[in-house]
Formats: sequence, C-alpha cells, structure tokens
Amino acid sequence: MVEFTPAAFMRTRTGDDYPPNAVDSDRLDEADGEEVTTGRYPVVDVAEAWELSAMIALAVPGVRHGYRREADGRHTAIMAHSDGSWARATAVGADLPTVHQGGPRRLWDILDDVRDDWLRLGYAPHLGANARIADDGSIRLSHGAWTATVRAE
Repeated sequence: MVEFTPAAFMRTRTGDDYPPNAVDSDRLDEADGEEVTTGRYPVVDVAEAWELSAMIALAVPGVRHGYRREADGRHTAIMAHSDGSWARATAVGADLPTVHQGGPRRLWDILDDVRDDWLRLGYAPHLGANARIADDGSIRLSHGAWTATVRAE
C-alpha cells in the first residue's frame, strides 16, 4: 500500500538522462498548436504542486514542465514529452486558460482529467492506493475505481 501521509523530497526521476531536459519554451511559446481550446481549470505550476505532479507523472511518465509568471499577472504553463506531445496554457490570474496542444497526446487534457480525479475524490488517489507488482516488474496502483500502472523500464 502507498502510504497516505504526504511526503516529498525529490521530483520523479525518469530515464537515463536525469535530471530531465528543460522544456523548450522558446519553441513552444510561439507554436500555434494543432488544437486550441479553453482549459477547465486555472493555470498551475505543476512542478511545484506536488500532488498534481505525482499524478501526472503516473498518467504520462516522462512529462516535463515549464512555468513563468509575468508582471502583468499573465502566467503560462508548458508541458512537453519526448514523444512530441506538448501543451501551453496561458491566462491572467485565475481566468480559464487558452490552451494550445500538439503531438500524439493532448497533455493539458490529461492534466485536466487528473485534476478531475483529484477534486472529485478530495485527495490524490495514489495516496493510500494498493500496489501490486506484476511478474514483468510493472506496478499496478488501485484505489477504489482509480487505477494507474507504472511500467518497468
């Protein structure tokens, strides 16, 4: 079982090149995106929101985050993955963001789904989850109807 008591001391490690490469914000700041929508929740600095960071790392292992806040209150979060998926969300204050996304997965949509789970349950579902290790080394986490699988590398 995953301990329910929150604790953190380091970011999720991924791949041989830890620490992960920084998000290429110069390229993604200007990209139009294959899909442009309005996000369901305000922009958040995912890397500093440890419960969300852990939850999105379970949903999309290897995702990288960038974040900046400007003097006028505008802030931007960028997510990128080595498979070519990326998302950029920009808003002022707590307004709902304009979200640009590209690549094979819609990372901001996945983040919004993760936030749905978190808000619906009232806690991060990986906390208190049962953990089962399969013969291939993968770990299946489950907590009620919520599940996640961590693949062995």
